[in-house]
Amino acid sequence: MEFSSFVFLRKPEILKDIAPGAQPPFLLFRGEVRTDTNKIEEFLEETLCPPKYPKLAAKNPESNTAGLDVFAKFSAYIKNSNPSQDQIHEKGLLKALRILDNYMNCPLPAEIDENSAEDETVSNRKFLDGDELTLADCNLLPKLHIVQVVCEKFRGFKIPEEFTGIHRYLTNAYKREEFVSTCPAKAEIELAYAQVAKPLN
Repeated sequence: MEFSSFVFLRKPEILKDIAPGAQPPFLLFRGEVRTDTNKIEEFLEETLCPPKYPKLAAKNPESNTAGLDVFAKFSAYIKNSNPSQDQIHEKGLLKALRILDNYMNCPLPAEIDENSAEDETVSNRKFLDGDELTLADCNLLPKLHIVQVVCEKFRGFKIPEEFTGIHRYLTNAYKREEFVSTCPAKAEIELAYAQVAKPLN
């Protein structure tokens, strides 16, 4: 089985022949090109299925959309150069983070014991969908890492300590080799965002 996958900062000439009109990333398998990120994930999931590799799809559909607005709100916040709009954008980011934090602290159905006399009120799971990483985490964690690094560097903003679910989530992510060995270094993120983050004039 041979896979070819490519990620480029600038679209190379060869891409015009392989996948005309497509934007990276894409997957080339036995002459067939897949260009949609979700379709690529689905294909890999089906092709590299258990028991050889663990299943990466989230069991709870809500895990796929948790934190969906965080990066958009972060982008608006960090690109704003108008001081009078700063608090508005910060509140928007905080609201998106609070929604994610609520999801992380809300027990999933698998965490609730119907036979227990005590109600499970706060989740202790490590990741979005349970105690193992899923594709949902692969989509959200790198963005959350960027949010944390860039906001602190360019706005002096830290994810509030009261967001215990998010901090638990990030702490567990930083303990996983597959995350720390693939996410960009703090200095690289700061360098990449130096021209994107607008100073408040």
